Amino acid sequence: MGEAINTSEILSATGVDLFYGAQMAVRDAHLSVARGEVVAITGQSGSGKSSLLYCLAGVLPPARGDVRFEGRSLTRLGDDEISGLRRERFGFVFQYGELLPELTIEENTALPLRLAGQRKGPALAAAGAVLERLGLGELRERRPSQVSGGQSQRVAVARALVHRPAVVFADEPTGSLDSANATAVLEEFLGLARSQDTAVILVTHDPAVAARADSHYTMADGVLAPREATA
Repeated sequence: MGEAINTSEILSATGVDLFYGAQMAVRDAHLSVARGEVVAITGQSGSGKSSLLYCLAGVLPPARGDVRFEGRSLTRLGDDEISGLRRERFGFVFQYGELLPELTIEENTALPLRLAGQRKGPALAAAGAVLERLGLGELRERRPSQVSGGQSQRVAVARALVHRPAVVFADEPTGSLDSANATAVLEEFLGLARSQDTAVILVTHDPAVAARADSHYTMADGVLAPREATA
């Protein structure tokens, strides 16, 4: 008989090592993420948490070990298959939003759908619906330079979730915001993700952000460890 598959698990890392030249960035990392689960990884700058995030997303290949998405080993997929996963099944939120300045807010939000081959009209309609849900409907025709930092990060959240991905990878998603905006953006981000049963893996310096997660890991010197729950 074949190996039993955990049907609730959507992403996993087993014994993952990652190097930058001779320097080990990630050491023997083990992680399991369930569908719809929010996982936080905290640690100091240079601890390896962003490196692990990009390894889990198939951006950086591990030197040793395995990363699996829906039971498939990312290390065994070709470049086109990996690109397809990142385009259609994964979403990304970065610290500074990384919106394209030449596109409107609505066009930025629709980008994952357009890259996946959806026609412009339906893609913009879907983007508009997500923007409305996040209270950004009136901004849809503006350019990124015409919105605030908090609004820009909300747009980045909308773009990451518009195609209803299986997993969103978030690298310091509220790190560039003041505390009030950070709290609001995080509430909207996690609320929308959970309503879509989208798993979220986020790296952060902020313990308040990590406290909103279902699971919390810490990272130091490339070593990932689960954080014990406190009463």
